[in-house]
Amino acid sequence: MPNLDTGNTGFMLLCTSLVMLMTPGLAFFYGGLVGRRNVLGIMIQSYVSMGWTTVLWFVVGYSLCFSGGKGGIIGNLDMAFLNGVTFVAPNQVWIGYLLGAAVIWAVARRSSSSPTR
Repeated sequence: MPNLDTGNTGFMLLCTSLVMLMTPGLAFFYGGLVGRRNVLGIMIQSYVSMGWTTVLWFVVGYSLCFSGGKGGIIGNLDMAFLNGVTFVAPNQVWIGYLLGAAVIWAVARRSSSSPTR
């Protein structure tokens, strides 16, 4: 592997694992904000959101973020299904890290923290 910086890659692996641990943490956090009867539903909702976000990230999310013309805000679908992405260690870690951030954003946006009645 040419130009593999083990320090940067190791740090990104650490950050990626911490971001991935935030999803169960958010599930327990939102589970504590709802009534006793709704805890399991909120936790399942967090994990289902994690699954759908993972699929959407690999299908179109990465491509919409990192492809497209010069000066564009939203990319195109040239890299849909990670087409043309080289799968070496730093790229895989970066894709996983951004996937974790997308999952956290989706779970936080989907769950409601309003008090129960």
